[in-house]
Amino acid sequence: MSDATRNVLTDALIHAGRFFHTRGWVPATGGNFSARLSPDRLLMTASGCHKGELSRDDFLTTDLHGGIIGITRRKTSYETGLHTQLYRALPETGAVLHVHSIANTVLSRRGPSLRLSGYELLKVLPGITTHDTALEVPVFDNDQDIPRLAARVDAHIKQHPNLAAYLIAGHGLYAWGETIAQARHRVEALEFMFECELTEKKS
Repeated sequence: MSDATRNVLTDALIHAGRFFHTRGWVPATGGNFSARLSPDRLLMTASGCHKGELSRDDFLTTDLHGGIIGITRRKTSYETGLHTQLYRALPETGAVLHVHSIANTVLSRRGPSLRLSGYELLKVLPGITTHDTALEVPVFDNDQDIPRLAARVDAHIKQHPNLAAYLIAGHGLYAWGETIAQARHRVEALEFMFECELTEKKS
């Protein structure tokens, strides 16, 4: 992977962070982003950085198990294992984006899955060609034991290989795609539908 290509991917993640921050989806230092640099190398946001104020210095290179490649004093996010699980399980994955919106946080506390139906934006997600369908977004209980949580996600994905997103209860959304742009579009579509669901439940 050339420095130029790395910079393109880094800048795309910086752009995503700024956009998500304007929408209130990555408050404080919440959220984390990653992209695939090569079959066995990943670009990761470092721990503790504000996703609306990212610079190229806020990114690390890791292997597919989260080990840092190169010399740096920065650390990876505590949740890196949730990113690496997706890249190992789904080789076509090119980017993983994790955000904390009010809507996804509140809705994720209400059950083991979140049902979305009848929305035009469902067609942004894989395998869906019509609004006249329903999608169950799985919700996993929050767990400070990241390997254990990643194993639960992995087992679910093996049964649902077309999955493109999941929620962690009271915590946030993980969405992914073959490119950073595709993953960003999926986050935006899902967050729109989450906001609709939350607004409807308030009415």
